[in-house]
Amino acid sequence: MLNQRLQQKLLQKLSPQQILLMKLLQIPSIALEQRIKQEIEENPALEEANEDEILDADVDYDEPVDAEEYDQEKEEETETKDGDDEFDLNDYIADDDDIPSYKLNANNYSSDDERREIPFISGNSFQDLLYSQLGMRNLNEKQQQIASYIIGNLDDSGYLNREISAMVDDLAFALNIQTTKEEIQEMLYVIQDMEPHGVGARNLQECLLIQLRKKEQQGPETELAMQLLERHFNEFTKKHYDKILKKAKITELELKNAVDEILKLNPKPGNSHSDSSKTNHYILPDFFIYNTNGSLEFQLNSKNAPELRINRTYMDMLEDYAASKNKNQHKDAISFVKQKIDSAKWFIDAIRQRQNTLQITMQTIMNYQQEYFMTGDETKLRPMILKDIAEIVNLDISTISRVANSKYVQTPFGTFLLKSFFSESMQNDSGEEVSTREIKKILSDCIEAEEKGKPLTDEQLTQVLKEKGYNIARRTVAKYREQLNIPVARLRKEL
Repeated sequence: MLNQRLQQKLLQKLSPQQILLMKLLQIPSIALEQRIKQEIEENPALEEANEDEILDADVDYDEPVDAEEYDQEKEEETETKDGDDEFDLNDYIADDDDIPSYKLNANNYSSDDERREIPFISGNSFQDLLYSQLGMRNLNEKQQQIASYIIGNLDDSGYLNREISAMVDDLAFALNIQTTKEEIQEMLYVIQDMEPHGVGARNLQECLLIQLRKKEQQGPETELAMQLLERHFNEFTKKHYDKILKKAKITELELKNAVDEILKLNPKPGNSHSDSSKTNHYILPDFFIYNTNGSLEFQLNSKNAPELRINRTYMDMLEDYAASKNKNQHKDAISFVKQKIDSAKWFIDAIRQRQNTLQITMQTIMNYQQEYFMTGDETKLRPMILKDIAEIVNLDISTISRVANSKYVQTPFGTFLLKSFFSESMQNDSGEEVSTREIKKILSDCIEAEEKGKPLTDEQLTQVLKEKGYNIARRTVAKYREQLNIPVARLRKEL
């Protein structure tokens, strides 16, 4: 049975401009340049300003945008969209004449900014080194192909994680090479004989044994180290030294010398090649904080954001269409040009809003954690959550989260992820609110100062923290220790 009824709903929908602003907020500065270039490619009405126009600009585009003015502009744009059927091209062009030029472009550089190019280095990977050594071996064409295929299957650490039986099938189907497990194993031994020593291993145990066998000077401790890896590898990885002493019937000094010999080895020989481009990781900070004569100052990194403006050719096209007598014939072209110009304005406006939001958020965080940024002492960090900053800057918590999630700040004490300054609060014995990061710092210091032969258990660490005035449970200590990537006491034990 069909029926009709009225239903009233209250819905909140985000405008395209708001969605664009949220997406721009969450990307870091290093990705902003690529996003701007993508927009320029997709929208011909948007373009980069040349250097002469940048130098002649007399407006500071990093100036914060007035929120009321921004909202008023958005309302006006919405009203214009609603009345699109009664759109007058002459009014549209006349309105643009009244818009200040700085609102039609975005200058992401300050006049005091020093322009620098970031050098990117490229080098040869350890696979390239293996290929070059392979050419020096006396191998036939089939062996060369098999060895090359094995090298191509090595991961970044130099390990072979592919089963030999599976490689037999791969070579048959992919390269039409009929081979056997024995032939592949023979070529694998050839690769394991190359430098850096340890590559081509199928597990950590084999990797360490290869390196020990390749040592030029082998003494009693080297032989004992090989015996430990061959016969007591499981106990060695779990640091059950007491079991090893009983089974191997050796002294503690002999065990210590053998363990020291093993610790000198490289568990990831593929990463030892200094020219490997995959080992080079760069962090481009989004903010810079400076301590100038006891006064904190911060700067927003805008070096990866080119200057933007509306393409004047598209504005001239609208003027030509407005002067034309046959506007109806060019209705589609006029709609297309207007859409592109509006999209370019929204993007420029979103970039300016992004800069403004980043500025006020970072300024608030810097003021909130001023004592830490002045001294660099992690114990001076105040408890701070997203809600604290959101209430001060009068923005939504999700906005603050997008700002802090993937942004880095460079301080006089190092470069840190912005969200690392946010932490929950706990009360000490005196009733004072302290940051959980302060407790983690004290916990880390306690573990660093412990006797390595008798490391502190979680229960003992809990007692130490209680003596310092931090009354927390043992499971909380274990949670903080895991967050700091610190192993349990047994695995921290040293001979």
